[in-house]
Amino acid sequence: MSLAPEFLQYPRMRHGMDHERYAWSMLADRPPVRWPEDKPLALWLNLSLEHFPLNPLGEGFKPHGSMTMPYPDLRHYTLRDYGNRVGVFRVLAALARHGLQASVAVNGELALRYPALMQRLKATGFELVGHGWNMDSVHHGGIDPAREAALVQESLEALAPWATRPVRGWLSPARSQSERTPELLHAAGIGWCADWVNDELPYPFFTKGGAITAMPLALELEDRFIVGENLHAESEYADQVIDACDFLLEEATRTGHGRMLALNIHPWVMGQPHRISHLERALAHLAARAGDIWNAAPSDIIAAAATGESP
Repeated sequence: MSLAPEFLQYPRMRHGMDHERYAWSMLADRPPVRWPEDKPLALWLNLSLEHFPLNPLGEGFKPHGSMTMPYPDLRHYTLRDYGNRVGVFRVLAALARHGLQASVAVNGELALRYPALMQRLKATGFELVGHGWNMDSVHHGGIDPAREAALVQESLEALAPWATRPVRGWLSPARSQSERTPELLHAAGIGWCADWVNDELPYPFFTKGGAITAMPLALELEDRFIVGENLHAESEYADQVIDACDFLLEEATRTGHGRMLALNIHPWVMGQPHRISHLERALAHLAARAGDIWNAAPSDIIAAAATGESP
């Protein structure tokens, strides 16, 4: 039995997207992107520094990595906290050894709890990215609009004293959004957001207040996703990063269309002593291709994608 005709009538049915957030655009059909020095591949490394409350409310939904055992879930809480006390310093040292730079997405509450860590991050000069108040403060359809706006504003205010440049980027906790989140981010002065992973290059993302940029931060290559959810070996994490790098370099060189490799790194995952060597192997491979790779802050990559020149 077929559906009645009214089930096939949809006022937004058309070629392309059924919403106004971004235009229909196939990567292969876009004008080529040119990176500074005509390098074929832009590299964006991001560290996610997160605070998971010991007593999560779980409003909206419980994000990946949240507490799972009865209160107090000290086993998981202290493992997450390990990344901010130990793991992050190993990752920062690895980046320095290989001459690579990164951005750092930081929860606002973490910035208040760890001023010594924030001072260390400020000394790197890395771009800071808003990451919500904590990992329990997700954006969701049922959240009060005023409360959601306050979470965005308070998160940015907590980062401002430690930023070497205005905070223009945002990565929502658990990449979550309500229907209002893009508008709230634009109103708060955010210029780009990394929640959507439906592309490999920056693209315009429209809000009622004006356009921002969607800056895709790959989920499939995320350490927590590969090691924690797909349960792949740590060595396979490095293999997959290296494979992605080599493929994107070949594709960009062959097509003459610049590509971007975006990696999200969690210090509580890859900062472990049994994993750091595998992160180092991946970073060493990226650093060895410096002649073909432009490693830059995300805001600079966005500016170069728009103009074809280094900011």
